Amino acid sequence: MKPCSVLVVDDSRTMRSLIAATLAADPEITVVGEASDAFEAREAIKQLSPDVVTLDIEMPKMNGLDFLERIMRLRPTPVIIISSLTERGTETSIRALEIGAVDCIAKPSARNRDSLDDLGSRVKAAASARLPRGAATARRSIEQGAVGGSYLSDGRVVAIGASMGGVEALCSLLGRFPENCPPTLVTQHMPAMFTKSFADRLDRLCRPKVTEAIDGAALIPGNVYIAPGGWKHMLVAGSDRTRVRLQEGELVSGHRPSVDALFQSVARTLGSRAIGVILTGMGRDGAQGLLSMRQSGAETIGQDEATSLVYGMPRAAFENGSVGAQLPLGGIAERIMTMTNKTRIR
Repeated sequence: MKPCSVLVVDDSRTMRSLIAATLAADPEITVVGEASDAFEAREAIKQLSPDVVTLDIEMPKMNGLDFLERIMRLRPTPVIIISSLTERGTETSIRALEIGAVDCIAKPSARNRDSLDDLGSRVKAAASARLPRGAATARRSIEQGAVGGSYLSDGRVVAIGASMGGVEALCSLLGRFPENCPPTLVTQHMPAMFTKSFADRLDRLCRPKVTEAIDGAALIPGNVYIAPGGWKHMLVAGSDRTRVRLQEGELVSGHRPSVDALFQSVARTLGSRAIGVILTGMGRDGAQGLLSMRQSGAETIGQDEATSLVYGMPRAAFENGSVGAQLPLGGIAERIMTMTNKTRIR
C-alpha cells in the first residue's frame, strides 16, 4: 500500500523536526516536505500534492485561518492543526476545525509531553477522511433555526460521543436544538484546554446553554455539558436528581475522557430514561457503551457513513448491534426532539 504523504508546516524548525521525526517512525507515512510559512506551504502543496498537511496556525506573513480557508476553497486537503495550549491558540484551533481542519493536537509541552504519541494513527485516519464542508454547515444550522414545533422535554437525558470530525458535527447537531432541549452530555475527544474554548464557541452558536462540565452539576433541561479534555472521565450518577461526575481513572478504550465510560454510566444510572448518540470519529470508543445503553432500554442513534468525516466509531457501533437507528447528521436533531417531546401525539 502506498505510504501516506505528509507536508509539515510550522514556523519553528525545532517543531518541524520533532513532528517529522515522529511521523517518520511509522513505515506507512512519508514526510514529503516541510514549510515555515503559508507561502512556502502553498507552493509545496502545489508541487507535492500531500495526502495530509499538519499546520501550525500561529505563523508569520499570513494568518493560519486565512491560509486554511484558501486550502479548503482552492485545493481541499485534510489538515491537522498542531497548536499551542494558549487561550488564543485554542480558540483559533476551534475556529480552524469549523473551517474544515479534520483534527487538532496540542503541541508538546511540560504538561503534554506525549501529545504527539498517536499522531501517526491520526494522520492516517485524516488521509482517508471525507473532507467536511466547513463552518458554513454550522452557520446554516443556526440560520435554519431549531427543530420546529412546540417542544417540552419528557425528562430523558441525551448522551453524545464524537471524535475526529466531531466539532463540525456537533456545531450542526446542537445548532438545531431548541432552547429547552433535554439535558445533554457530550464527550468529544479533544486535548485538555481545548474543550473550554469549544464549549464557549458552542454557547455563542447555539440556543441552549453550553458549558464545560463541572463535577456535581445537576442535569437540567436547556443545558449541554461538554466533558473537559484530557484528565477525567465524565459520568452521570444519582437517583432522584442526576448529576455530572468527573472521575479520575485509567484510559478506557484508549481515551480519557472516554465515550464508553460516559455511555456505561448512563446505562447504569438512567436505563431507558436516556438517548445515546454516536457521531463521526476514528476507532471504537463508544461502541460497547452504546450497546449497554441499548440493552438497558435506551434509544440509540448512529451517524451514517455518508455524512461521517471518519466512519470509525459509528461503524463499530453499527456492527456490534448497538445502533437502533442510523441517520444522516442532518436528521439526528429532529429524531432526538421527536423522541423526547412530551407534547407529541403518541
